[in-house]
Amino acid sequence: MIGRNEGLRLAQCLASVRDIKNRVYVDSGSSDGSIALAQREGVTVVELAVPPHFTAARARNAGLKQLLLENPDLEFVQMVDGDCEVRPDWILTALAALAAEPDLALVFGRRRERFPDVSVYNALCDDEWNVPVGEASGCGGDALFRVAALQQVDFYNSTMIAAEDTEMCMRLRKRGWKLRCIDAEMTLHDAAITRLRQWWNRTRRSGHGFGELAYLHPDSKYPNWRRTVRSIVAWGGLMPSAFLVALLFALRVGLASWIASLLLLAPWPLRMIQLARRQRQRGLSWKVACASGILLMLGKVPQFFGLIGYHLDRATGHASRLIEYKGPKTA
Repeated sequence: MIGRNEGLRLAQCLASVRDIKNRVYVDSGSSDGSIALAQREGVTVVELAVPPHFTAARARNAGLKQLLLENPDLEFVQMVDGDCEVRPDWILTALAALAAEPDLALVFGRRRERFPDVSVYNALCDDEWNVPVGEASGCGGDALFRVAALQQVDFYNSTMIAAEDTEMCMRLRKRGWKLRCIDAEMTLHDAAITRLRQWWNRTRRSGHGFGELAYLHPDSKYPNWRRTVRSIVAWGGLMPSAFLVALLFALRVGLASWIASLLLLAPWPLRMIQLARRQRQRGLSWKVACASGILLMLGKVPQFFGLIGYHLDRATGHASRLIEYKGPKTA
């Protein structure tokens, strides 16, 4: 279990795995009482020091290292984020799936949002986790792993601040391992996104991750991260920039130029409508489908800023810092 200022969410996470004998919680500089809470639960606690900067990948590596120190013959490990609650029977179900297919590196199931009705942001997170059952190209932060597979790829890339799970999955697949989503309830997740600023930061973080995935795996075709980056640059960078230039020009010229500048943005609402209709056909409510179409397109802008941030860090040799969207909640 990993966390940073998860408060009550961590309490629910710890309670959901009380029946597991070997448990480790890795804390990344919490100020909300998370460490004391985990210690009261009888969990081994690892406190990450700085430097280097905190990352979820670094925390997972530290937790796995501690588990292997205590249990050198460990075969399987459940990774879970501190804002998630593991569902009853998940561990046994996942273990059976791994035992049935020796070439599986990991299995994951349905992650659901705890409060999808609180905000459209939460509702969209719930839809984001709803991936098809079957062989998968990647997973999120929650999954049951075969330790031998993790050791073969040297665990997570500890420097990544986003998309570290997906990046490790890329390396696993290149080594011939398979990943599978199974039809089982896995975790309850509490995104707690209620404000536009939170959504912006989370989306900016995803752009940072996409940029790093495209840089580290330029030959990837499934998924094609370079194409994803091109989409972010076109929709989130070039088009808004062209509109601003045209708008500045229109301020000097007149009405005709105003109309021409507005036409530059015409593809945006058209694409929003297309995406909203597609989401509605998938079964989402009109409210959530429309929010999805709008935010998927608007999200190209913060993704572009995240993408630029990654390449600036890389070019200057600076270690990327966490992009957080949650604040501390007292545990």
